Order: sequence, then C-alpha cells, then structure tokens
Amino acid sequence: MKSYFNQNFIPLLVIIGGSALLLISFGIRHSFGLYLLPISNYLSVGREVFGFAAALQVLMIGIGSPIFGAISDKYGSGKASLLGILLVIIGLAWMVNVETSFDIIGSQFIFGLGGAGCGTAVVLGAVGRSVKSENRTLALGVVMAAGSFGQFVMVPLIGYLIKIFGWSQSLIYLCFIAGIMMIFSFALNFSKKSESSKKGTTQSLKEALKEAFKSKSYNLLTLGFFVCGFHVTFVAVHLPAFIEDENLPFWVGGWALALIGLFNVIGTIYFGYLGDRLSKKNLLALLYSLRGLLFLIFIFLPKTELTILLFSCILGILWLSTVPLTSGIITVVFGPYYMSMLYGIAFMSHQVGSFLGSWLGGRLFDTYGSYELMWWICVILGFISAWMHLPIVEKPVQRLASQHT
Repeated sequence: MKSYFNQNFIPLLVIIGGSALLLISFGIRHSFGLYLLPISNYLSVGREVFGFAAALQVLMIGIGSPIFGAISDKYGSGKASLLGILLVIIGLAWMVNVETSFDIIGSQFIFGLGGAGCGTAVVLGAVGRSVKSENRTLALGVVMAAGSFGQFVMVPLIGYLIKIFGWSQSLIYLCFIAGIMMIFSFALNFSKKSESSKKGTTQSLKEALKEAFKSKSYNLLTLGFFVCGFHVTFVAVHLPAFIEDENLPFWVGGWALALIGLFNVIGTIYFGYLGDRLSKKNLLALLYSLRGLLFLIFIFLPKTELTILLFSCILGILWLSTVPLTSGIITVVFGPYYMSMLYGIAFMSHQVGSFLGSWLGGRLFDTYGSYELMWWICVILGFISAWMHLPIVEKPVQRLASQHT
C-alpha cells in the first residue's frame, strides 16, 4: 500500500504543486512587458532603463537557478521554493513605490533572484525526480503547460488591473497573488520520497559538475538554450511596446502575450509527448528552425490586429516547448538526482540570453528608433541554435550505462 502511494500519489501531488507554482510565477513574470511604457513614462526615462531592469531580472533568475537548484537537491524543493517566493514578494513590494531608475533596477534584481527559487530549475527538478522515466518528458511538458496557461490567464488580468487601478496599485494585488504560491510550495517536499530520485546517488556534487562540463552534448545544449532565452524575453518585454508603435490598440499587446501563453499549453504538452517517443535533439532543432522562419516571415508581414494575433498563436506553440525537451535530455544523459542543479546551469545560459534580448531590444530601439534589427538577430540566432543541436548525443553517460549492464 505504501509503495502504491509513493509511486502514484506522490508524483501527482508534486505535478499539481509544481504546476500551480509555475502558473502564478510565469503569469507575473510575463506581464512585466505591460509595465514598460507606464513606468518609463512615469520616471521620464527611455526604454533602455526598463529594458535593462527586466534584463537584470532574468539574469538573476539565471544566476540564482543553479544556486536554488543545489539548495533544492540538498534540502528539498519545498524549502527552496518558499525562500524564492518570499524574495519575489519583496521585489514586487519595492516596485510599488519606484521613484528612480535605481528603484526599478533594484526591485527587479530581488524579484529575479526570488524567481529562480520558484521557477523551472526547482520545479522541474522536483517533477523529474518524482516521475518514472517513460513518462518524464510528458510530465515536464504538462508542468510547463501550466506555466504557459498562467501567462494566458494572468497577463490580460494584470492588464485589466493596470487599466482600472493604475500600474502602482496593480502591483499591490500581485503581492497577494504571489503569496498564494506558498501553499503549493509544500507539495514539492514530497519529491525527495520518490523512488526514481534514489538511483545514482553515490556521485558527489563535484563529480556531477565535472562530468557535465566534460560532455560536448551538455555544452551544446546549454549554448543552444541561450537562444531560447534571447527570443522569448525580447518578445515578452518589447512586443507590447512594438505593437503600440504600430499604432494598434493597447489591448492587442496584452492579448498577444496571452495567446502566446495559451498556445504554448498545446506546444509544451505536444512536444513533451513527442519527446518520450522521438529524438529530443531533433525536435529541438526543428523548434528553433521554425522560430527563425516565423520571425523572418513576420518581418515582411503588414502589422494588423489579425497578423499580430496569428503570429502570437504560432509563436506560442514554439515558445517554451524547448524546456521539457532540454530538461529531458539532461535527465536522460546524467540521471535525475542532480537534475535541478544541472538544468539550473543550462537555464543560466538561457537567462543570459534573456538579459541580452531584453536589454539589447531597448538599446537598439533607443539608438535607431526601431526594433527591425532585433527581429533579424532573432532570425539568425534561431537557425544557428537549430544547427547546434544536431551533434548532441542523446544517450546516458558511461556511469549510468554501466549500472544497467
């Protein structure tokens, strides 16, 4: 009876808790593009300041991911996520009363560090340790889909709050919404009781890092993940402002981000399902190629409400569908025990790309008065990343292979 409980109920509990955490945290994070214009206008600064602050946020998520991943692997995912949630609330509370550029930058620094604690590295690590290998990529896709659904639900809601109450008052409501995550963080404590997390535990942390960095496949996967971050954060931060620059209504920006989130629910589940049956590296190469092609087509399309929303729907399918595949490859190659930390390191590369995508978008706009060069950079990086995934070897390292012989 106890074995049945551990094998069936605990994975479900972890998936539900992790899904709720990502639903709320992704919803809040992906709404920040709606604050670019009102806060920039309030502070009387160019878009580069907010772009840099948002870039610093995602960079801190990246830097904090392996740190919180290591905390999660050693002390439990529940404790790691609870600490992250507290920092998120502090960052949002600081953001309520911004009066200078330092305030917006400092608040995003704290928020980003906290976001690492209740983000993908901790949550996906907990799920990866709890679910059997034959269903792991699908489970990771389901959890990521919940995060994307949070983007669909919360971005229009936050846009409505900004419209009705103003940007500052809306952030107070976000503090209370973030506090709800504390309830679900306790579910992640059960992940360490899963049977799958007990395999391959003789390896030390230092040995795990050495093994990963010696792997060409891990290094290519990490570098390719940089492009994913560059793409998604540039779009998430600057698409609403780009849409307003095209003289389209304010609601189009909110719904564009929401549709990206909605269709990514489909994308992450579908590619998670395919990842348990087909080559994950080839699926990643396909995803990045399709992104590059989509951005190329978008450059030449007339910008109307219809084309913007269609672009958002297609991009949503390709949005974070890379995550279950990337984390799935890491688990296949190195095993689930240090997954939080190893994925956290790869995710740090993703967030360095996010930093550059957010900051460079604002920088180039302030310099040239247009985002066109950024769209071309997105095209080129998409095809480069697709090419980088092709040499990846999607097999367990010798250490794991020898355990099964």
